[in-house]
Amino acid sequence: MPDFLDSEHAEVLSTAERLAQELVALLARVLPEDREPAVRQASKAAGVFGMTQPKAFGGSGAGSQALAIVRDTLGSRNVGHLPGIFGPSPGVLANVEEPLRSQFLLPYLAGEMRSGFGFTEPGDAPRHTWARFDGDELVINGQKSYVTGGADADFINTLVEVDGIGPAMVLIEASRPGVTLERRFGTLDGSHHAVFTFADVRVPATHLIGEAGRGLRRALSQISATRMAIAADCIGQCRFAIDLVEQSLVERANLRADADGLTQVGTDLERVALGDMRIAAYAARSALYRTARLLDAGENAVNEVMAAKSLATETLSRICDDAIQLVGGTALVEGHPLAGILRRVRALRLAEGPTEVLATNVARGRLDLGLGRI
Repeated sequence: MPDFLDSEHAEVLSTAERLAQELVALLARVLPEDREPAVRQASKAAGVFGMTQPKAFGGSGAGSQALAIVRDTLGSRNVGHLPGIFGPSPGVLANVEEPLRSQFLLPYLAGEMRSGFGFTEPGDAPRHTWARFDGDELVINGQKSYVTGGADADFINTLVEVDGIGPAMVLIEASRPGVTLERRFGTLDGSHHAVFTFADVRVPATHLIGEAGRGLRRALSQISATRMAIAADCIGQCRFAIDLVEQSLVERANLRADADGLTQVGTDLERVALGDMRIAAYAARSALYRTARLLDAGENAVNEVMAAKSLATETLSRICDDAIQLVGGTALVEGHPLAGILRRVRALRLAEGPTEVLATNVARGRLDLGLGRI
């Protein structure tokens, strides 16, 4: 947790701690199929649900540091991954004009419609998903191989290459003629996605999200926000895993004390492992909050966001693996919290850019573009 919080962020921390306690209690008394609406209700009552939504739409439009504090805190109780905590944010639809605003953005923010994000394409695709203008329509062809949230989407915010112009974000309704949901699939972390193909799909030119030719930048802005969300939740889960290890070591020490009078908590090797875990978590947490402050100051922090996401996911992966080794076989039993974290973090190391790709981009940002302070 960051030091020297001002009064506003100290209140955010208190709110997050109260909500975390309530969600832990909720998990113990609510059936899995009823949890999402119960979580949403608790989050709304706490004033957290609207933090990801702009003030113009009834939310609080929280800054990066405030969101990091909440996600870190919820992650530290292993409840940050629960669906329903945060309301849908505009994402790439931010600042869209009519008719997209009334037809899609407002119903989406109200929870009446679901969206997918179409960015990733099959590795053997002959060309990017492309579009051409035909009068006042766009005609779209191609495939998206990993549409995040696409399994239940009403519309897909899709990155396409417009002939003669460049990349553009286009809103495509899943029900449009020519749109085919080829396959639904679940991933290791429990989330659900889809493969879509587009065959001569016609959409009005008004479905362009922003300016054609600048779609990649708009898509990456959404990805950066998601990377920060992933990083913050992972940082919190690092604390959760470390707390579990310490609890396990104390319990073993108590058993030894009862049996033979020895009272030291942890063997020398266990202490070294625990110390390494704490050092790694400290470094990753520091990177997260420094990046959040840069974002709140309006700085270009693209490289720092990639670094924070990489550090957080790789650190949690290592800490979770070490924690399982220290806790023992019970941590591998289905339903144990460390087993759940291990599945989620394995997926998160790939989500919104694999670690290796992000490292390459950080180097490119510095060497080719002169950006960032890393």
